[in-house]
Amino acid sequence: MVAMMAGSAVPMLLLFAGAQASRTGRRISFAVMLFGLGYFCVWLGFSAVATIAQWALQRASLLNGSMAASRPGLGAAILIAAGVYQLTPIKNGCLTHCQSPLGFLMTHWRDGAAGAFRMGAHHGFFCLGCCWALMVVLFAVGVMNLAWVVALTVIVLIEKVTPFGVALSRATSVALIAAGIYLLM
Repeated sequence: MVAMMAGSAVPMLLLFAGAQASRTGRRISFAVMLFGLGYFCVWLGFSAVATIAQWALQRASLLNGSMAASRPGLGAAILIAAGVYQLTPIKNGCLTHCQSPLGFLMTHWRDGAAGAFRMGAHHGFFCLGCCWALMVVLFAVGVMNLAWVVALTVIVLIEKVTPFGVALSRATSVALIAAGIYLLM
């Protein structure tokens, strides 16, 4: 999970590192590492919840051998729910914060080591709000399906770092809902 999100976190980390360097005169500071740690902790927490969910789904025989939903209704529900979430104001708000790293830093700046960690965690929560539903799609298509992991990583990256993010989010929504409906047929 953390590896999937690393690419989309790099622009924010680089911008934060640049801001820290201009403030402190040091290229890489402890604050940059703490910012990254705050971000990492949010995704580590989500990964723990996802792991518990995976364990529970496997115990209930709701995941097959490839760790995909074993029942079409479950897969459909996951895909449709993820597609609907892509259209929500929460997703849009989180995506807006993720797409504007400079705006985030200007409005959420905190000094010091604790401030850096809090900023990293705060950004991590915006990132989580933007991407969690796409990560849950892996329960429908296969948690360890590398093709889907790569596809979702690319979608997240394009959503966050290009001007086409909102349009891709809408298109992804339509595709997920359509795939969920298809599974119900």
